[in-house]
Amino acid sequence: TLQAAVLQNDADYGIALDGDGDRLMMADKNGAVYDGDKLLYIIAAARAAQGQDFGGVVGTVMSNLAMEKALNARGIAFARAKVGDRYVLEQLHQRGWQLGGEASGHIVCLDKHNTGDGIIAALQVLSSLQILNRNLAGAADWQPYPQSMINVRIQKGQDWQAASKEALAQAERELGEHGRVVLRASGTEPVVRVMVEADSAQLAEQCALSIAQSIAP
Repeated sequence: TLQAAVLQNDADYGIALDGDGDRLMMADKNGAVYDGDKLLYIIAAARAAQGQDFGGVVGTVMSNLAMEKALNARGIAFARAKVGDRYVLEQLHQRGWQLGGEASGHIVCLDKHNTGDGIIAALQVLSSLQILNRNLAGAADWQPYPQSMINVRIQKGQDWQAASKEALAQAERELGEHGRVVLRASGTEPVVRVMVEADSAQLAEQCALSIAQSIAP
């Protein structure tokens, strides 16, 4: 694995791309892995530290809430697009912003390229670490909120939105500013995906289960 290779070779960083080279993950010298949310945050933090005007950051509905809060704490605007790099790009163009990406490792720097590219993203991360004078752990100085995800099978024509309305409202009241809920119908199978994110793993699991049970036929 990448982590094992980093440790075996006493390397400072490990860089992993997917098959077509448009997604990036990195590992630090201890073998800890950094996903697209963490790497995107590092790039944005470095640009903000230099006073660059890049508008803000576009993530997706699945981007971790802790990243949004960390960006906001630095005065960096954040917006969410639908899942998929095409939707991230669409929002970037609409807003006139430069940076966007997904936890899966798609990272877009429109001032460097017109689409996501793993090598360009890796170079931007390494440059950002120099600017911040930090390593990966020090630069990505926030912990992701725990997520609980449940896939619920539904029947054809089932009004799952009405069925889950009360449980969803209750979950949102319990979470307040400390979490969020994402409900998405699958486009390929009769499934509703329930995702709850909270600063407490137990709370996330409880809310996700409650919503899932309200949807199950």
